[in-house]
Parts: sequence; structure tokens; C-alpha cells
Amino acid sequence: MYKVIQIAGLAITMAVSGFVMTAPAQAQDMELRIGRDGVRPVIRERDREVDRRGPPRGRGCGEREARAAARASGLRDPEIVRVTPRRVVVQGFTRRGQDTITFANERGCPEI
Repeated sequence: MYKVIQIAGLAITMAVSGFVMTAPAQAQDMELRIGRDGVRPVIRERDREVDRRGPPRGRGCGEREARAAARASGLRDPEIVRVTPRRVVVQGFTRRGQDTITFANERGCPEI
């Protein structure tokens, strides 16, 4: 019985010390740039680069952007077939025949 209590106490001690000892990782916000004027520290402010409100409303993958992205992917005579809040479907022709490409309805038109 004493051995069971000993093992349980050791396990609880290890679990508590594991939670107490861990610290969250911190990102490095400073970089060193080497140039003609020597070594300069540059402090990056990540909070200003990231917009916490999310993407602006009403700005997604437009028809012109989707057609350009489809042409860049190798589609000839691209036509918008369907537009939903999540995706834009473009249909056109390749060397093998008719083909369809689906893009996410986000800025930059990433291909799905």
C-alpha cells in the first residue's frame, strides 16, 4: 500500500512540475542586417503587419482575376461557370480538351 501511495505521489509531482516548468515559445522580433554601414539591429513589429479584423468584405477573387489565373495555369478561352461565396469555377480548353479549374474566392485566387 505504501508503494502505491509513493508512486501516485511521484506521478502527481512530475505532472505538476511539468505544467509549472513549461513556458510558451516566443518569436524573435529582432533581426540583424549587415550592410555598408555595418551591423544594424532592425526591430520588426508584427502587430502592425497583421490586420486582426480579417480580410475586407466584398474583396474576393474577381472574374478578371480568375480568368487571368486560369490563363496562367494553361487554360485557353477561360469562362466563369459558377461563383459561390467560397469558390470560383472556371472552364476552358487545354491541349487535351475541355478542362475545369476551381479557385478559392479569396484575394489572389488560390487554386483548390
